[in-house]
Amino acid sequence: MIGNIGLCCFFVHIFDSMREYIKEIGWYNVMAEKMNRRSFLKKSMGSFVALAAIGTGGFFYARDIEPKYLQVNHHNIIKSQLPHSFHNLKIVQFSDTHLGFHYDLTELEKLMNKINSYQPDLILFTGDLMDKPNEYPYINQIAPILSKLKASIGKFAIYGNHDHGGYGSDIYREIMEDSGFEVLLNESKKVTINNESIYISGIDDAMLGKPNFQTTFADIPNDGYHIFLSHAPDLAEEASQYHVDFQFSGHSHGGQIQIPFIGALVKPPFGEIYYEGFYDVGDEKPLKLYVNRGIGTTRLPFRFLCRPELTIFTLKSE
Repeated sequence: MIGNIGLCCFFVHIFDSMREYIKEIGWYNVMAEKMNRRSFLKKSMGSFVALAAIGTGGFFYARDIEPKYLQVNHHNIIKSQLPHSFHNLKIVQFSDTHLGFHYDLTELEKLMNKINSYQPDLILFTGDLMDKPNEYPYINQIAPILSKLKASIGKFAIYGNHDHGGYGSDIYREIMEDSGFEVLLNESKKVTINNESIYISGIDDAMLGKPNFQTTFADIPNDGYHIFLSHAPDLAEEASQYHVDFQFSGHSHGGQIQIPFIGALVKPPFGEIYYEGFYDVGDEKPLKLYVNRGIGTTRLPFRFLCRPELTIFTLKSE
C-alpha cells in the first residue's frame, strides 16, 4: 500500500513538471481550447490506464530487478606524475553495500567472488558497510566473507556515515581490520613498488565523523601521486585546495532514482553537488573525482536508471 502511494506521488510530481513545461512553451492554452470536456475525460482515462500499467511494471523493476542488476565499469586513470612502477596497476572500488537493508551476506559473497575475478592490485571500499551496525544480527559472519578478497598490494577502507551511525564506529573498524583492510581515519599510507611510491589517504565521514584535512594530508609530499578516499563526494570542494590527484567517493548512490529530463531524485547531504561519475573539481590544478553509485540501497529499496556499480580502474603513466 505504501509503495503504491509512493509511486502515485512520484508520477504526480512528473506530471506537474510536464504541465509547467507545457505552459511555458505556450502549448497548454492551445490544447485546452481545442479539447472539449468529453475528449479530455476520454484521453485522461486512457492515459491513466496506460500509466497504471507502466507504473506497475516500473515499480516491480525498480524494486526487484535493477537493485540486483550489477554494472561493472572500466576506466583508465592517466597521469604523467604516476611512477612507472604503478603503470597498469588495477584498482577495484566498491561502496555502500548497506548490509541488512535489502542486501544480504549471500549477495556479498557473490560480490567478493566477482571482485577477485578481476585480480586487483588495490581494493578500495568507500564506506557504508551495514545500514544499521548495532542492529545487524550476523556481525560475526561478515569478516570471513570480506577476508576472501585478494589484492596484491593492499586493501583500504574509510568510514561512511552509516558506519558511525548506531554506535557502529568500533564495530565497523573491527570487522574491516579482521578482514585484512587498513582503515584510514584522517590519515595516509605510503605504498611502494620498486622503490617508487604513491600515497593513499582517507578522511573521516563528513556527516557523523570528524574530518580533518590537515591531519589527513600531513605526511604527503606535494610531488607525490596522491589518491584520496572520502565517503562524501562534496568534500572535493575543499580537497581541491590541497594536492590531490584523484578522489574516490560513494555515499550518493548516484541519486538511486533517476528520471529522464529531471535527473537524480535522492541526493543526501554532502552528495548533492557531485553524485555520479567523473568530475573535475578546482580551478588551477583540478582534482579528478569519481563518485561510485554503490552496491546497495538505503531508505528506499529502489533503483531506477541507476544500477548498482562495481568499478575497475587501471592506472596509466604517460
